[in-house]
Amino acid sequence: MAHISDLHAGIYSYLDIHTIKPLKETILAEQYAALFVGSSGATTEDGDTEGVATHYRMPSVREFPSIGTPPNVVNVPVYGQPVTSQVQGQSDAPSMELTINYNAEDALEIHKLEGKPATFRFMMSNTAVTQDEGASATIEQANTCFFFEGKVEAILVNPSLTDATTAQVTLSSQTDFVGPYTVAGS
Repeated sequence: MAHISDLHAGIYSYLDIHTIKPLKETILAEQYAALFVGSSGATTEDGDTEGVATHYRMPSVREFPSIGTPPNVVNVPVYGQPVTSQVQGQSDAPSMELTINYNAEDALEIHKLEGKPATFRFMMSNTAVTQDEGASATIEQANTCFFFEGKVEAILVNPSLTDATTAQVTLSSQTDFVGPYTVAGS
């Protein structure tokens, strides 16, 4: 399979987290994709892997934010002109807020990652992709991925008496987004 090639509702979306930040300054999508291949391994208390790649899937996501680098264009009024000029401004790395259905046991691994550097993979697929399938070198379903490095900055739990208990998970992006990329089937 390759990239998603049709438009329809019901696209499956996933956010996978790799616990170790890549060491290279510039990294290609293929190198990012290789980080997410392998089974989850044991971790030490400070989050280092022991032997194999350690990655997690953000549990029970209710809402994803926009994924990508925001525009860095600023409208500047020009004296005596009816139209503003657009100039390139400063573009800060975006932060993103996800809303998840909060179950403390499911979110335990994410709490352990708070404040630590990590690599993130945002994946969209036509059909469901299990965490084990997502850790394969190839995925048979059409999929599109974006990668970035950042941190889980905060997790704010929102208890509710009338709805599911949710949490706002704030992620910071420390690099540009790399993608779109597809984990193609053989």
